[in-house]
Amino acid sequence: MHDTDLNRPPVNPYAAILAGVLAAAFSSIFTKLADAPPLIIAFYRMLFTVLILTPFVVKNGIRQIKEMKGGDLGLACLAGVFLALHFSFWITSLNYTSIASSTVLVTLQPLFVISGGYLFYGEKIAPRGAGGAVLALAGSLLIGIGDFQIGGKALLGDLLAFAGGFFVAGYVLIGRGLRNRLELIPYVYVVYTATAALLFLGNAAVYSDPLGPYPAMTWLWFAALALIPTIMGHTVFNWALRYVKAAVVSVSILGEPVGATILAFFIFGQVPGMLQLIGGLSILLGLALFISSTSGASR
Repeated sequence: MHDTDLNRPPVNPYAAILAGVLAAAFSSIFTKLADAPPLIIAFYRMLFTVLILTPFVVKNGIRQIKEMKGGDLGLACLAGVFLALHFSFWITSLNYTSIASSTVLVTLQPLFVISGGYLFYGEKIAPRGAGGAVLALAGSLLIGIGDFQIGGKALLGDLLAFAGGFFVAGYVLIGRGLRNRLELIPYVYVVYTATAALLFLGNAAVYSDPLGPYPAMTWLWFAALALIPTIMGHTVFNWALRYVKAAVVSVSILGEPVGATILAFFIFGQVPGMLQLIGGLSILLGLALFISSTSGASR
């Protein structure tokens, strides 16, 4: 599984990102269906991802992993640490604050990515693109504005969710740099392995939730989380980072709650309120403006 020439991606990276967003939208659905503690779900999600990718790595990637320079290998592991911290902080925040508040705060991550993209890679955003990003962020805020809580445990949860947004931004920014010189499968294999290892250690040290047994269907949802939102979502995003600015991937991820809302309507019968509908339309319009402003110059 090799990447093609940097200037000739095999598919349109913007179409790939859209498909990745749709796949990532299943994350909250499968997590809700899995009957296990949240951090255990995150651990098995990443462990199953590593297991699914292992045959591809054994066939094509072992040599490339061994040939990674020490600095690149360390940064790939750091990206995995950031992804694990994102999962840990965001999932823990749900114990203290509302789902809407947590989701809105964690989706502020484009602010970090846009700033970091400019600082580390000199990636500038056109005024129309910046306007689109603001509109998409405003939509995210609108979705959760009626559910913010003030003070006490809710404030702690909000801070944890905000930290979760910071860590996922670090994960995206590291990937933007490394994917220019590392092949996709060896890179994500190192990242996902580091993520799974840290989630395992974090659960053992803090929560001590059992690794099993769980219902048979829950194991199926673990596998579904690995295959669809991780391999078809996160891995596609990491592939696209070789061809587009980090901010494109980061802002596009704001479309995930919209997809999740649509899926929740059909699967769980959860009807979105008026603010959610308006916020969702704002996100979609903002994404359209942002992506159209960057598609002419993806690098």
